[in-house]
Amino acid sequence: MQIPYGLVRPVLFKLDAERAHRLTLRLLGAMPPSRIAEDPPSLRTTVAGLRFANPVGIAAGFDKNAEVLNPLLRLGFGFVEAGTVTPLPQPGNPKPRMFRLMEDQAVINRLGFNNNGLEQALDKFKERAWHRGPRGVTGLNVGANKDSRDRIADYALSVEHAAPFVDYITVNISSPNTPGLRTLQSKDELAELLGRVMDARGHRKTPIFLKVAPDVTDADIGDIAVAVVSAGVDGLIVSNTTIERPDTLKSQHVSETGGLSGRPLMVRSTEVLRAFRQATVGAVPLIGVGGIASADDAYAKIRAGASLVQLYTALVYQGPSLVGAIKTGLAAHLRADGFERVSQAVGADA
Repeated sequence: MQIPYGLVRPVLFKLDAERAHRLTLRLLGAMPPSRIAEDPPSLRTTVAGLRFANPVGIAAGFDKNAEVLNPLLRLGFGFVEAGTVTPLPQPGNPKPRMFRLMEDQAVINRLGFNNNGLEQALDKFKERAWHRGPRGVTGLNVGANKDSRDRIADYALSVEHAAPFVDYITVNISSPNTPGLRTLQSKDELAELLGRVMDARGHRKTPIFLKVAPDVTDADIGDIAVAVVSAGVDGLIVSNTTIERPDTLKSQHVSETGGLSGRPLMVRSTEVLRAFRQATVGAVPLIGVGGIASADDAYAKIRAGASLVQLYTALVYQGPSLVGAIKTGLAAHLRADGFERVSQAVGADA
């Protein structure tokens, strides 16, 4: 029997955000195995050669060290993205570094890629493969160590080591919490990075996704689009958290440094998503993330150009039942608009 999230949330919210998250991971890890309900056929899709039972995934940051891959799939996610992990373990930034903006249904974090390192995460993926966990796509989000002398080499190393064990790899160059990381989005550095990364995956051709920031100009979008198409990148995740602070924010934590996620990011991240759809002319699959809190939000991302969507912050406020609600709502939207498959709705409003 599952305890309603409405009863659990007040307990979690009495703890600071990071401690509450650790408790959530422990609770998920203790869940007994359960059968995954069949998703509506209309939600099935194929992206980058991978088959997804549904297009709803959990974004990187929730399961940094790949501790709860199977429990998350059992919640109904079509795919799980673990990480961000770096080649070597690192503690991240000083605490406190994660803040709930409750009035805004948002979170600010400046975690700084705190993780147990690539090797430990890959052990979890190997364990899942060995024990034949529940069906579903599992990917790994990789980053560079804060004190690295060669960040591009960090990414290439992670891709080389991870490629045999994961379904896809996301190259995360868009976190605002590692100083200087976003400079890798610049034209020349990005071309070099993508060339090294695509070579590093070797003969396996494990799909490579690139995760970008929402804080980009039209010129940036054009340059990034050219780079990903030229390099043959398999997908573009739009977007990470923002360093901007909309005037609508009400929380006392609004002035905290870090990346803002949640409801306030929905409009901007969707605008950037649509711009990337237009800039790539649909040549690169897009994964829409940022502010999704309902089926309507997820469908808006899909119609703006997303083949897949991811969420995280809304789970903090609404709990795991949100996953099923989004899938049910998406199937209803597709029926109402006359689409037999979710892929038919991708980019309808782009």
